Amino acid sequence: MSSDHATQVPSGTGQREWTGVEPSVLVFDVNETLIDFESMSPLFERLFGDKRVLREWFGHLVMYSMTVTLSGLYEPYFSLGRGLLKMVGDIHGVKVTESDVDELETGMRGMPAHRDVEEGLTLLKDAGFRMVTLTNSPHIAGEPGPLERAGIDGYFERQFTIDTIRAYKPSHHAYHMVAQDLGVPAASCLMVATHVWDTVGAESAGFSGGLVTRPGNALLPLPGLPQPHVVAGDLPGLAQKLIERRRS
Repeated sequence: MSSDHATQVPSGTGQREWTGVEPSVLVFDVNETLIDFESMSPLFERLFGDKRVLREWFGHLVMYSMTVTLSGLYEPYFSLGRGLLKMVGDIHGVKVTESDVDELETGMRGMPAHRDVEEGLTLLKDAGFRMVTLTNSPHIAGEPGPLERAGIDGYFERQFTIDTIRAYKPSHHAYHMVAQDLGVPAASCLMVATHVWDTVGAESAGFSGGLVTRPGNALLPLPGLPQPHVVAGDLPGLAQKLIERRRS
Protein backbone atom coordinates (compact mmCIF):
# COMPACT_ATOMS: atom_id res chain seq x y z
CA MET A 1 0.00 0.00 0.00
CA SER A 2 1.05 3.62 -0.45
CA SER A 3 2.95 4.96 2.55
CA ASP A 4 1.86 7.89 4.72
CA HIS A 5 4.85 9.81 3.33
CA ALA A 6 2.88 10.19 0.10
CA THR A 7 0.64 12.77 1.75
CA GLN A 8 3.47 14.75 3.32
CA VAL A 9 3.90 17.20 0.46
CA PRO A 10 4.65 20.89 1.15
CA SER A 11 1.66 23.20 1.22
CA GLY A 12 0.96 25.39 -1.78
CA THR A 13 1.62 22.58 -4.27
CA GLY A 14 -1.88 22.30 -5.69
CA GLN A 15 -2.27 20.63 -9.05
CA ARG A 16 -1.45 22.77 -12.07
CA GLU A 17 -3.17 22.63 -15.42
CA TRP A 18 -1.50 20.33 -17.92
CA THR A 19 1.10 21.84 -20.24
CA GLY A 20 -1.16 21.28 -23.24
CA VAL A 21 -3.27 18.16 -23.71
CA GLU A 22 -3.70 15.62 -20.94
CA PRO A 23 -0.49 13.53 -20.99
CA SER A 24 -0.85 9.96 -22.21
CA VAL A 25 2.80 8.87 -22.06
CA LEU A 26 4.63 8.66 -18.74
CA VAL A 27 8.40 8.99 -19.13
CA PHE A 28 10.21 7.66 -16.08
CA ASP A 29 13.62 8.58 -14.85
CA VAL A 30 15.39 5.43 -13.63
CA ASN A 31 18.22 6.21 -11.20
CA GLU A 32 16.77 6.91 -7.74
CA THR A 33 13.24 7.35 -9.12
CA LEU A 34 12.73 3.63 -9.83
CA ILE A 35 15.89 1.99 -8.49
CA ASP A 36 17.52 2.57 -5.13
CA PHE A 37 20.88 4.35 -5.02
CA GLU A 38 21.04 3.77 -1.28
CA SER A 39 21.79 0.12 -2.00
CA MET A 40 25.39 1.26 -2.58
CA SER A 41 25.67 2.76 0.90
CA PRO A 42 27.79 -0.14 2.31
CA LEU A 43 30.60 0.68 -0.14
CA PHE A 44 30.74 4.30 1.02
CA GLU A 45 30.47 3.26 4.66
CA ARG A 46 33.45 0.94 4.17
CA LEU A 47 35.59 3.44 2.24
CA PHE A 48 34.80 6.66 4.08
CA GLY A 49 33.31 5.54 7.39
CA ASP A 50 30.18 7.51 6.51
CA LYS A 51 27.46 6.33 4.14
CA ARG A 52 26.39 9.95 3.61
CA VAL A 53 29.38 10.38 1.28
CA LEU A 54 27.23 8.51 -1.23
CA ARG A 55 25.15 11.69 -1.56
CA GLU A 56 28.28 13.77 -2.04
CA TRP A 57 29.44 11.46 -4.84
CA PHE A 58 25.97 11.45 -6.41
CA GLY A 59 25.86 15.26 -6.33
CA HIS A 60 29.15 15.34 -8.23
CA LEU A 61 27.78 12.78 -10.68
CA VAL A 62 24.81 15.00 -11.47
CA MET A 63 26.92 18.16 -11.66
CA TYR A 64 29.64 16.73 -13.89
CA SER A 65 27.21 14.98 -16.22
CA MET A 66 25.67 18.38 -16.86
CA THR A 67 29.14 19.93 -17.14
CA VAL A 68 30.32 17.60 -19.89
CA THR A 69 27.13 18.24 -21.89
CA LEU A 70 27.34 22.02 -21.50
CA SER A 71 30.99 21.82 -22.55
CA GLY A 72 30.13 19.93 -25.73
CA LEU A 73 31.85 16.80 -24.47
CA TYR A 74 30.72 13.29 -23.56
CA GLU A 75 31.83 10.65 -21.09
CA PRO A 76 29.68 7.54 -20.44
CA TYR A 77 27.77 7.47 -17.17
CA PHE A 78 29.51 4.51 -15.57
CA SER A 79 32.96 5.83 -16.51
CA LEU A 80 32.04 9.20 -15.04
CA GLY A 81 30.90 7.54 -11.83
CA ARG A 82 34.17 5.61 -11.55
CA GLY A 83 36.32 8.71 -12.02
CA LEU A 84 34.27 10.71 -9.54
CA LEU A 85 34.67 8.05 -6.85
CA LYS A 86 38.43 8.51 -7.18
CA MET A 87 37.99 12.29 -7.01
CA VAL A 88 35.87 12.05 -3.86
CA GLY A 89 38.53 9.76 -2.42
CA ASP A 90 41.17 12.41 -3.06
CA ILE A 91 38.94 15.06 -1.46
CA HIS A 92 38.66 12.95 1.69
CA GLY A 93 42.23 11.66 1.67
CA VAL A 94 41.07 8.08 1.09
CA LYS A 95 42.81 5.74 -1.32
CA VAL A 96 40.30 4.31 -3.79
CA THR A 97 41.47 1.19 -5.60
CA GLU A 98 40.45 -0.26 -8.94
CA SER A 99 38.65 -2.98 -7.00
CA ASP A 100 36.63 -0.26 -5.26
CA VAL A 101 35.59 1.41 -8.51
CA ASP A 102 34.73 -2.00 -9.97
CA GLU A 103 32.47 -2.59 -6.97
CA LEU A 104 30.87 0.81 -7.54
CA GLU A 105 30.15 0.07 -11.20
CA THR A 106 28.70 -3.32 -10.30
CA GLY A 107 26.43 -1.53 -7.83
CA MET A 108 25.40 1.10 -10.38
CA ARG A 109 24.42 -1.62 -12.84
CA GLY A 110 22.50 -3.77 -10.36
CA MET A 111 20.49 -1.54 -8.01
CA PRO A 112 17.18 -2.99 -6.80
CA ALA A 113 13.83 -1.34 -7.39
CA HIS A 114 12.34 0.73 -4.58
CA ARG A 115 9.80 -1.31 -2.64
CA ASP A 116 6.88 0.87 -3.76
CA VAL A 117 7.68 0.75 -7.48
CA GLU A 118 5.83 -2.38 -8.59
CA GLU A 119 2.63 -1.27 -6.85
CA GLY A 120 2.77 2.15 -8.49
CA LEU A 121 3.61 0.81 -11.95
CA THR A 122 0.83 -1.79 -11.72
CA LEU A 123 -1.72 0.92 -10.89
CA LEU A 124 -0.60 3.00 -13.87
CA LYS A 125 -0.48 0.08 -16.28
CA ASP A 126 -3.95 -1.06 -15.25
CA ALA A 127 -5.20 2.51 -15.80
CA GLY A 128 -4.00 2.37 -19.41
CA PHE A 129 -1.02 4.73 -19.34
CA ARG A 130 1.77 4.20 -21.83
CA MET A 131 5.08 4.01 -19.95
CA VAL A 132 8.68 4.39 -21.13
CA THR A 133 11.94 5.25 -19.41
CA LEU A 134 14.63 7.84 -20.08
CA THR A 135 17.89 7.37 -18.22
CA ASN A 136 21.43 8.70 -18.12
CA SER A 137 22.67 5.11 -17.84
CA PRO A 138 23.84 3.55 -21.12
CA HIS A 139 22.50 0.38 -22.72
CA ILE A 140 25.29 -2.15 -23.13
CA ALA A 141 24.78 -4.69 -25.90
CA GLY A 142 24.45 -8.25 -24.69
CA GLU A 143 24.00 -7.30 -21.03
CA PRO A 144 20.85 -6.82 -18.99
CA GLY A 145 20.12 -3.19 -18.15
CA PRO A 146 19.19 -1.69 -14.78
CA LEU A 147 15.47 -2.39 -15.27
CA GLU A 148 16.06 -6.02 -16.24
CA ARG A 149 18.29 -6.53 -13.22
CA ALA A 150 15.65 -4.93 -11.00
CA GLY A 151 12.92 -7.11 -12.53
CA ILE A 152 10.66 -4.25 -13.66
CA ASP A 153 11.43 -3.98 -17.38
CA GLY A 154 8.12 -5.62 -18.34
CA TYR A 155 6.15 -2.51 -17.39
CA PHE A 156 7.73 -0.36 -20.12
CA GLU A 157 7.22 -0.38 -23.87
CA ARG A 158 10.53 1.38 -24.58
CA GLN A 159 13.74 2.18 -22.73
CA PHE A 160 15.53 5.33 -23.87
CA THR A 161 19.04 6.35 -22.90
CA ILE A 162 20.88 9.62 -23.37
CA ASP A 163 23.82 7.54 -24.62
CA THR A 164 22.04 7.55 -27.99
CA ILE A 165 22.43 11.32 -28.39
CA ARG A 166 25.48 11.74 -26.10
CA ALA A 167 23.86 14.58 -24.15
CA TYR A 168 22.82 14.22 -20.52
CA LYS A 169 19.52 15.32 -19.05
CA PRO A 170 18.31 18.03 -18.61
CA SER A 171 19.36 18.81 -22.18
CA HIS A 172 16.24 19.41 -24.29
CA HIS A 173 17.65 16.97 -26.85
CA ALA A 174 17.04 14.07 -24.45
CA TYR A 175 13.35 14.80 -23.92
CA HIS A 176 12.71 15.66 -27.57
CA MET A 177 14.34 12.38 -28.60
CA VAL A 178 11.69 10.47 -26.66
CA ALA A 179 8.72 12.38 -28.04
CA GLN A 180 10.02 12.22 -31.62
CA ASP A 181 10.79 8.50 -31.48
CA LEU A 182 7.33 7.78 -30.08
CA GLY A 183 5.70 10.04 -32.65
CA VAL A 184 3.85 12.13 -30.08
CA PRO A 185 3.98 15.85 -29.22
CA ALA A 186 6.01 16.83 -26.17
CA ALA A 187 2.79 17.98 -24.48
CA SER A 188 1.56 14.37 -24.51
CA CYS A 189 4.47 13.34 -22.24
CA LEU A 190 4.83 13.62 -18.48
CA MET A 191 8.26 13.20 -16.90
CA VAL A 192 8.18 11.25 -13.64
CA ALA A 193 11.31 11.89 -11.59
CA THR A 194 12.62 12.24 -8.07
CA HIS A 195 14.88 15.16 -9.03
CA VAL A 196 13.60 18.67 -9.59
CA TRP A 197 16.37 19.35 -12.11
CA ASP A 198 14.84 16.59 -14.28
CA THR A 199 11.26 17.89 -14.08
CA VAL A 200 12.48 21.46 -14.74
CA GLY A 201 14.35 20.27 -17.83
CA ALA A 202 11.42 18.22 -19.07
CA GLU A 203 8.87 20.98 -18.52
CA SER A 204 11.06 23.55 -20.25
CA ALA A 205 11.11 21.12 -23.21
CA GLY A 206 7.30 21.01 -23.32
CA PHE A 207 6.54 18.01 -21.09
CA SER A 208 4.42 18.02 -17.97
CA GLY A 209 6.16 17.05 -14.72
CA GLY A 210 5.48 14.62 -11.90
CA LEU A 211 7.74 14.68 -8.82
CA VAL A 212 8.21 11.80 -6.38
CA THR A 213 9.72 13.36 -3.25
CA ARG A 214 11.79 10.42 -2.06
CA PRO A 215 13.93 11.00 1.06
CA GLY A 216 16.67 13.51 0.27
CA ASN A 217 14.59 15.24 -2.41
CA ALA A 218 12.04 18.07 -2.28
CA LEU A 219 10.38 20.78 -4.31
CA LEU A 220 12.33 23.88 -5.27
CA PRO A 221 9.77 26.62 -4.55
CA LEU A 222 11.01 29.32 -6.91
CA PRO A 223 8.25 31.03 -8.91
CA GLY A 224 10.60 31.66 -11.84
CA LEU A 225 11.10 27.92 -12.43
CA PRO A 226 8.57 25.38 -13.75
CA GLN A 227 6.86 23.55 -10.90
CA PRO A 228 5.71 19.93 -11.20
CA HIS A 229 2.07 19.37 -12.10
CA VAL A 230 1.71 16.42 -9.71
CA VAL A 231 3.66 15.76 -6.50
CA ALA A 232 3.61 12.78 -4.13
CA GLY A 233 5.93 11.14 -1.64
CA ASP A 234 5.98 7.74 -3.33
CA LEU A 235 5.07 6.17 -6.64
CA PRO A 236 1.69 4.68 -5.65
CA GLY A 237 0.68 8.11 -4.36
CA LEU A 238 1.68 9.74 -7.64
CA ALA A 239 -0.13 7.02 -9.58
CA GLN A 240 -3.33 7.58 -7.63
CA LYS A 241 -3.19 11.33 -8.32
CA LEU A 242 -2.64 10.78 -12.04
CA ILE A 243 -5.50 8.30 -12.22
CA GLU A 244 -7.81 10.66 -10.32
CA ARG A 245 -6.94 13.48 -12.71
CA ARG A 246 -7.66 11.26 -15.72
CA ARG A 247 -11.10 10.38 -14.30
CA SER A 248 -12.05 13.96 -13.38
